[in-house]
Amino acid sequence: MKILSAILVLVLAATGCTTKSKARLKEQNAFLAGQNASLRQQQAAQLSSSGVTVVGAVQHPQVPWVAGLTLAQAVATANYIGADEPKQIIITRHGESAALDAKVLLNGGNVPLEIGDVIELR
Repeated sequence: MKILSAILVLVLAATGCTTKSKARLKEQNAFLAGQNASLRQQQAAQLSSSGVTVVGAVQHPQVPWVAGLTLAQAVATANYIGADEPKQIIITRHGESAALDAKVLLNGGNVPLEIGDVIELR
């Protein structure tokens, strides 16, 4: 009976150590995941606070923010170098996208931008 009790204590002790180490590993992974998420948010905030981003055939994809910045000004500052005029412009703001016909820009349409907007020229 004493041998059985000793074996049972050893099994429970070994199982407890494994559970503690697994729990510690989960805690460490959760902590690291939280740190990574925080760093990604900080990087996104830094990028978005610096101006607007223009995606497409441009020489300068990061356009510095100035009050009253418009779509036409951003595209001109980015220096569009595509062989053909863009057919479509997609503006993404706070995760929501809106597609515009490029003729709006080419016909002098004044579309105001906000800090962090992403403009895609297609």
